[in-house]
Amino acid sequence: YNIDDFLGKDWSAMEYKVKEIKQGIKVHLINNDKFKTNLIAVFLTTELNRENVTKNAIIPAILRRGSENMPTQEAISREMEEMYGASFNCGVDKRGDNQILKFYMETINDNFLPDSSENMLGKSIDKILEIIFNPLVKNNGFCDEYVEQEKENLKQIINGKIDNKASYAMERCIEEMYKNQPFALYKFGYIDDLDVLNGTNLYEYYNQLIQNCKIDIFVSGIVDDSVYDKIIDNAKIELLKPRVPDFVMPSLAVTANNNGQVVTESMDITQGKLVLSLNVGLDSEDQQYDVMIYNSILGGTASSKLFQNVREKASLAYSAGSNFMRAKNTIFISCGIEIKNYERALDIIRQQLVQMVDGDFSDQDVAVAKKSLVDSIRTIDDEQDTEVLYLFGQEFSGGFMGFSEYIDRVSRVTRGDVLAVAKKIGTDMDTIFFLKG
Repeated sequence: YNIDDFLGKDWSAMEYKVKEIKQGIKVHLINNDKFKTNLIAVFLTTELNRENVTKNAIIPAILRRGSENMPTQEAISREMEEMYGASFNCGVDKRGDNQILKFYMETINDNFLPDSSENMLGKSIDKILEIIFNPLVKNNGFCDEYVEQEKENLKQIINGKIDNKASYAMERCIEEMYKNQPFALYKFGYIDDLDVLNGTNLYEYYNQLIQNCKIDIFVSGIVDDSVYDKIIDNAKIELLKPRVPDFVMPSLAVTANNNGQVVTESMDITQGKLVLSLNVGLDSEDQQYDVMIYNSILGGTASSKLFQNVREKASLAYSAGSNFMRAKNTIFISCGIEIKNYERALDIIRQQLVQMVDGDFSDQDVAVAKKSLVDSIRTIDDEQDTEVLYLFGQEFSGGFMGFSEYIDRVSRVTRGDVLAVAKKIGTDMDTIFFLKG
C-alpha cells in the first residue's frame, strides 16, 4: 500500500458546482453518472438555542404529513409511487452550534426511464420544494391534528433516548461538558416545551425560520445547469427573501473548560458506559488533519492503543474507541466496561494518553492510520447521501476540498506533526461521565 498511488487522482466522477441564487440560499449541483438515481437534499440550518430547539425538531415531522397540494401522508406516498417508486424522508441533526432540518427525495434518473415527455428530475424538485415550502395550512396554522400526533411521536423519541445506553452516555457527557452552552442541547428538544406548541404558534415560527435560516439545496445525479433555473423559477423559492443566515461557523477556540469534572449516573444496567472528553486546541485549520491521525492511533481503529490495550490485552472493555468531533474541537473516548473495572479502565486510558504525549508510537502506526483514513475518504462517493453530506460539511469549513486534495493533505502528516498535537492535547480530561449500575 502506497498513498502516493492515490495522489492526483479524481476519486469521484462528479462535477461539483455551487451557485448562491439569493443571499443565504445556495444550490449545489453534483453531476455524477455513477448512479441511476437523482438525490435531492434540502438542508435548513439555524443557530441552536433553547427557545427553538424543540420547534425545529418537530417541524420536519409536521411537513411530511401533508402539503397544500398533497394534504395527507397517504397523498404524498401515492405521488411517490407514481414517480416510479420515489422515496422521501426527513429529520433533524446537530452540527456544532447549529440545528439542521434535513429533507431528502430520491428518484430514478430520466436517462433510465422509458421514453416520455415527463421530466422526472423537474417533477421531483417541485415535489420536495412543495413539501418544505408549501405546507398544509388551516385557519392560519398547521393542522392541529397533525401537530398533536407529532407531539406524541416526538415525546416518545425523547423518552426513548435512554434505550441506547452508549449514545445516551455520549449525550450526557456532552450535556455536562457544554452545560449552559448551545451544543449541550438535545437535537430532538425537550418534553417540557411540547405542551405550549400548537398549529398556530408553530406555523408562525416556521415562517420566521424559512425567511432567516441558511438554505442549501443539493441535486445529485446526471444533471446540468438547467437545474438552477428550475429552482430559481419555483414559485415558493421566489417568495423567499435574501437573508444573512443565523448559523454559526465552527472556530478554533476551545469552549469548554471543566478541569476533569467527574459525573456519574446510576441506571438498572449490567454494563457500564464510560465517556471521556479531551479538548483539542488547534493553531490552524490545517492542524485538524494531524488530529485525525492522532485520533486514529489513539482509538479510531482496531489496531489503536485503546482497542488493543483496554479491550484486547487487559480485557477490561466490551468496546473501546475514540472519535474526533471537529465541529467542537473535541475528542471523545467511549468504553463499554464491567462496572467494577471503572478505576482500572480509567487508569489504562490515561496511560495511553501519556504514551501519545511521550511519542510512544511509530512511523508504522502513522502509516496505518493514514491508510485507514484514506480508505474512508475513498468510500465517500460510494453513496449519494454520504457524498452530499461531505459537500455540505464543506460549507462549514469556509472552502471546498476535493477528495484528491483531502488524500494529499492526509498523506503529508508526519509523526512529528502527530507528536506536536499530542503534546498540545496533553493528558488532562475535560469531563468524565460514567453510567453505572
